[in-house]
Order: sequence, then structure tokens, then C-alpha cells
Amino acid sequence: MNLFRRSRTLLFLFTISLLASGNLHAVDLIKPDPRLPETTPWDLEVLSQAPQFEWVDEKSPVRSLVYQGLNYHGKPTKVFAYYASPQTLGLKESQPGPYPGIVLIHGGGGTAFKEWAELWAKKGYAAIAMDLAGSRPAEDKNPHKKENRTRLPAGGPNQSHVEKFEAVKDDQSEHWCYHAPANAILAHSLIRSFPEVIKDKTAVTGISWGGYLTCIVAGLDNRFKAAVPVYGCGFLDNHSVFEKSITRLPPEDAKRWMQLYDPGHYLRAVQMPIFFVNGTNDFAYWLSAYQRSYEAVGESTPRNIRIEVKMRHSHPAGWAPVEIERFISEKLKNETPLPVVKKPEIKGKEVIAELAQPVKIKTAVLQYTTDEGPNPERKWHSIPLEVNGTKISGAAPPEGTKIWFINVTDETGAMTSSPLTSN
Repeated sequence: MNLFRRSRTLLFLFTISLLASGNLHAVDLIKPDPRLPETTPWDLEVLSQAPQFEWVDEKSPVRSLVYQGLNYHGKPTKVFAYYASPQTLGLKESQPGPYPGIVLIHGGGGTAFKEWAELWAKKGYAAIAMDLAGSRPAEDKNPHKKENRTRLPAGGPNQSHVEKFEAVKDDQSEHWCYHAPANAILAHSLIRSFPEVIKDKTAVTGISWGGYLTCIVAGLDNRFKAAVPVYGCGFLDNHSVFEKSITRLPPEDAKRWMQLYDPGHYLRAVQMPIFFVNGTNDFAYWLSAYQRSYEAVGESTPRNIRIEVKMRHSHPAGWAPVEIERFISEKLKNETPLPVVKKPEIKGKEVIAELAQPVKIKTAVLQYTTDEGPNPERKWHSIPLEVNGTKISGAAPPEGTKIWFINVTDETGAMTSSPLTSN
């Protein structure tokens, strides 16, 4: 059976409930990009609709709610989320609405993070951060510790290895990789329905597995105006910590997993500006896969990238870079743009690069490694470069270099990178 039709069958009860609630109407529908693969399993028309929800707490500065997700084990699910805006924080006088919106997608081992939603609300955004593992964090306890979470009675699939990979042999309604992108898109549809949100100015960012999901969601949901995947990327069967999890599956299951759930298939359909953020030595998402993910996005789509030498891998480290807000505010609020470095070239013994648009640059550095071992173990070296207006130049990477790129820092201290080059 065609997977689009099969998906519609799996979502039948979900659709009926939306019809009964009066939420299903032909407005603000996702317009699927024709570059999406024919095997795309999600019913994007259904996911375009704001799901039913109820407030758990609608009086605190950071509020909580549950909304309806897809069916799991044949039964409807509930998804827990935090929601905050300048208005809920009591900042309405200094930051009057309506507000641009942002969807925050946690990584593996994560949950809905109240502090993350509050962070973005203080920046002037209406933010929603949902739990994608069928749980909710306990109030007033450290949400970064798994023991401080409670399983929801109607929770969807957990985020263990079994639900992410081995479940691919079962019906797709059992797959975490099927539920998680859908529930992220439903969160987007939900906040777009809130009166204080500017529905046509929304962004999505995710960390680690949330970055993986951001890559998929950005390809599926064209209503976003900006996307920032942190760490996570596509092409996971080649040079990622998850390579063995995929290749150890029976061949047909591995093929199906890659066909349905690898972001590489969806990045080519991204229609909004996208900003890739990662570190040189990330243990999970290696630079070779990251380079392919960046290149999978069509050149007609605005792209930028930030590769930090030895960037730590965690939720706080993943939401810390100031460049994430700079990029999103550039696209949603027309604020000062980040530097964009075009693909560098080597001419003789010199490397030459150019900025896509005039931005005052304080420093430029060539970063390179001559190691070809595992990504986390590579040693990185730097060579200072000269900046002359929009031109960047200096000594080329030495012989034996395996991967190299250029980092530039603007006058505010914001850093971006050139596309990666592999030798």
C-alpha cells in the first residue's frame, strides 16, 4: 500500500477527533515540497491542524499543557509541553505582543525544558517545548535527570534504542521516529492558533536528536520561516554514532529505516533559511555526515553554518550559542544578519574566501585536521587569516589535511563558519 495512503489510515481516528472538535479546516495547510520522497509517511494535511489541548497550569509565568498526539498501540496519546511568552512572564509592557513563535525540540534523554521556553520568552518569543518520550518532568526538580520524570498514562513511545530503531519491523504507528516529528509539527500548529502568536513568523530549533528531528520537520513543514538544527543531522548510516544501530538491523529493516527516517531525504525539501550548528569533535554526529547534510539543502535555500572547535554536547551547551537567536531574529525580525562565508577556494598556496554580504569581521581563522580517525579523537589546528572588506585570505591548509573550514567572528563576537571541505 502507498505509504501516504497507509498513513491516512493510521491517522483516521486522530482525524475524526479533530473533525468532532471543529479544528479541521482548510486553512494554513502545510504545502509539501515536491522534492519530498514518495515514501514520506506523515499526513501533513492532518498535522497542519491545531490539536485539541488542555491547560495543566495556565497561571504560572511558564505554563504547562497537554495536547493530543497520534495513536499508539491503537489508542490516542497525550503530549506534555511548556509554553511561555513575554506576556505570560509579565513583560507585556516592555515587550507588547503579538510575538513570533518558536518550537523547541529536546534531544535524546531530554524532556520538555521549562528553562528553555523561559529563555526564549525573555527574548521576545512565544515558545513551546514539548516532551517527545511520553513523559513529563516533575515540578521543582532537575529535569535533566531521567529519574525526575513521570510517564503519562496516555504517553506515546519512549525514546530508547528499541523504539527508535528495532521497532521499524513493526507497524509505523509504533515507531518513535514516526511520532516525534508529527508531535513537533502538531506543537507548531498549536501555537500558531494562539492569538498572541504571529503565525507567519515562527521558527524551530532542536538539540541532538532534536536537531535530527529539526532537519526532518524543516523539510516537512514549510510554514516555518527559520530552522536551526544543533548537532543532529542526516546520513546516519555513514559516520555517526548511530551507524551500528542501523547497519545491525536486518537488511530490509535498515533500508526501511533509512528510507523513512533519515533526515537526508527531507533536507533537500527545506524551503526556509536553515542554520547548522555543531562541534568539530561531536561524538554522535560526525562532520562528514554534517557536511553532506548541509549540502543536501538546495543552493536556492539560504544556508549558514557554525562549527565550534570542541563544542560540548549537552542541552545547555546546545542552546547556549548566541548565534542561534541572532539567526532566527535575522529571519523573523529583520535584525542584524550573521556573517555568511561562501565556499573557500585554494589558489596555489593561498586560501581565499568571500563574505556573501558586507558584515564587519573582527577575526578569521582557518581550522583544519590532518587526522582521519574517529571524529571525537581528531586534533584540530588553526591558522590566522586576513580580512579585507568582504575578502578573506591567508595560508592554505597544509598537505595531508582531511577536513578544513574557515571561522569568522563579527564585531559582536558572533561566529559563523564556511562550508566544510574534505580532501
